[in-house]
Amino acid sequence: MIFEDDSQSVIEARTESLSALRELGPPDLVHLVKQPVKSTTKQIGVYHHVTGVDASSSASLAAYINTLTYNPLDKTNKVTQGLYCCYNAFSRLDMRVQVAIPGTVEAYCIDERGDKRVATDELWLETYLCSVLRAYSYADDGSGEVIKKIIGVRRFNPITSTDAEHKFLDAAERLFFNGWQLGSDPEIQVPNLVSNHLTTGLLDYIHTTGRYPSGINLFEKLRTRDPEISSLLARVYIAADEEVKAVQLLHDAIQELPMDYSLLDCQADFCNQKGRPDLALEIAKRSVVSAPSEFGTWARLAEIYVNLEQWDLALLTLNSCPMFTYQDKDAPRIPEPLRLSLPAMPETICDEIDDSTVDGDSDAVHPTLRKLHAAQFKGTFAKAYTLLTEIAKKIGWDQLLKIRSQVFVMEEEYRHEKQTAAHVPASRNASTTALHSPSPNTNGNKGNDDADSEEDTSEGASETDPSSAAEAEAQNLEKPSLTVASETVKAGSDEPDQTAQQNYTQFHNKRLCERWLDNLFMVLYEDLRVYTIWRTEMAQYRERQLAYKKSADEWEILGELAERLHHSDEAIEAFESCLQMRFSPKAMKGVLKVYETHSDVRENLGALIRLVTWQYRWYSEFSPSLLYNVRKLIEEEGAVKVRSIIQGTTMPQHVLDLTHHYAQLCAAFRSSGTDG
Repeated sequence: MIFEDDSQSVIEARTESLSALRELGPPDLVHLVKQPVKSTTKQIGVYHHVTGVDASSSASLAAYINTLTYNPLDKTNKVTQGLYCCYNAFSRLDMRVQVAIPGTVEAYCIDERGDKRVATDELWLETYLCSVLRAYSYADDGSGEVIKKIIGVRRFNPITSTDAEHKFLDAAERLFFNGWQLGSDPEIQVPNLVSNHLTTGLLDYIHTTGRYPSGINLFEKLRTRDPEISSLLARVYIAADEEVKAVQLLHDAIQELPMDYSLLDCQADFCNQKGRPDLALEIAKRSVVSAPSEFGTWARLAEIYVNLEQWDLALLTLNSCPMFTYQDKDAPRIPEPLRLSLPAMPETICDEIDDSTVDGDSDAVHPTLRKLHAAQFKGTFAKAYTLLTEIAKKIGWDQLLKIRSQVFVMEEEYRHEKQTAAHVPASRNASTTALHSPSPNTNGNKGNDDADSEEDTSEGASETDPSSAAEAEAQNLEKPSLTVASETVKAGSDEPDQTAQQNYTQFHNKRLCERWLDNLFMVLYEDLRVYTIWRTEMAQYRERQLAYKKSADEWEILGELAERLHHSDEAIEAFESCLQMRFSPKAMKGVLKVYETHSDVRENLGALIRLVTWQYRWYSEFSPSLLYNVRKLIEEEGAVKVRSIIQGTTMPQHVLDLTHHYAQLCAAFRSSGTDG
């Protein structure tokens, strides 16, 4: 519980923030008024946030409030009234249920102006669907990153039975064609019928639970009303291993809608995943022509060029990606609380987990590691950086810089050409004649961050002074030179001059590099420099048979660094070093990926048990990512074997029961492998 400061009301703060909401809305707010048993005048305001509670009616929300009236840890106070607030993103209303204890229940809604309105059945249907979508969209992936953002959020699974699934899919079917009103993921510029938060939530649910027949049935019915929905149906067919049906569906749908970019993108992705980027190439090009303003189509084309090892075209395509400013999920705006009370639930008590904290000891992190900007990339910038690191991993940094200088106009060569042509008037149109390039993006990270790129390269990544060999190794890493800015190229005299244009012939096949991509090269250089110093130092310490010491947080950051650069073995080494010092959900999530790759069932389940327990410790009883991991294990190994391995571990029984609960969910959904 979070204790409210009497001078600031959390309810008023929520009402004031309604007009600023742009996505699915913040988690539900539950506000209680408590009164000391021995006093009739003093009142205490406490609140918390929650996702996954059934919001289909005022009665279900009132029932949740009633579950909070008895608290065995607080016998000195009694709850006298409660208020449940749940945001309806379709109609942009805050649905509220006021409960007097004992007494009446009042349901109403508040609009963006703060005015009170009547809550109808149609509004409750919209609210219910939004609450399920929020439960999936705002859930933690197991690493604890989402949990750290908002303190005091209870996360429940909104769909725990086939009956609840039917209710959810029925609501989704009824409101499907209004889904675009909810907005979309940050990589989508314009929400549409097949790319919005509703379709994302549906696909997440189907992927998590493996309920492919239910998803196929839903999209088959919707496709009869609009053939564009065929792309969603094809994705579910592919996930369900019904690839022949998916290919036939895509073929027929594209015959009917030859320029539908979602269908083309699905087909291109399928061919690329099957190891045939040559077949995917022309399809991806057509998808780009169909939707040139969408990031996803350009990113798919760049990915295909990477698989075809056409590095120059991959860079040029990446440079053409439209970049969007990252729009984060709606978060509650709450006043400064009086105090926090977040006790551990008895069933989560475990020495290994309790020894860790939500926030690491950030004071023990070297400044160089703290300033690695790539860890903060989100949305389109994160995906573009992943593509750039994949190219660097495959061809090496030096070759990447060489290709960069071949396809982009470099500042040094541009200045040299300007000096060569100094005896004739410069042509303003020289750049447009020889340098055909789109205008630079004004969204997102448009600056070149020279301050970041000019950091002292002698600064090491270790607590101890880095050795001269590590420094020398890092110095051998060539620093990327700057490309010419479009503003520089466009400056010049007004009249074109034929002689001046002839001096630019070597630039005819070159483009201007967007400022954001230039910045990604600088960020990648810094990542590689720190990684090189780390690995060189470790090799030296091992040769001398000395212990290489880092803090737990530093090991966690180094693990993320290696993971970004696609060095999985080194990432695991760093994550395991972190876990030897203290429990870290992020590090445990990192090693879990390797256990999955190596099909190490016991280690996999050991990591899952700890992650599930840590999630419960912070009131998160539902993580789609962890449920998916448990389901896949049961699918591959069988429920009996999985339950036996869980039970055979040495952790306390109350901790094991938390993971058993996830296995029981798979049984409730009759997942593959639960019959035995």
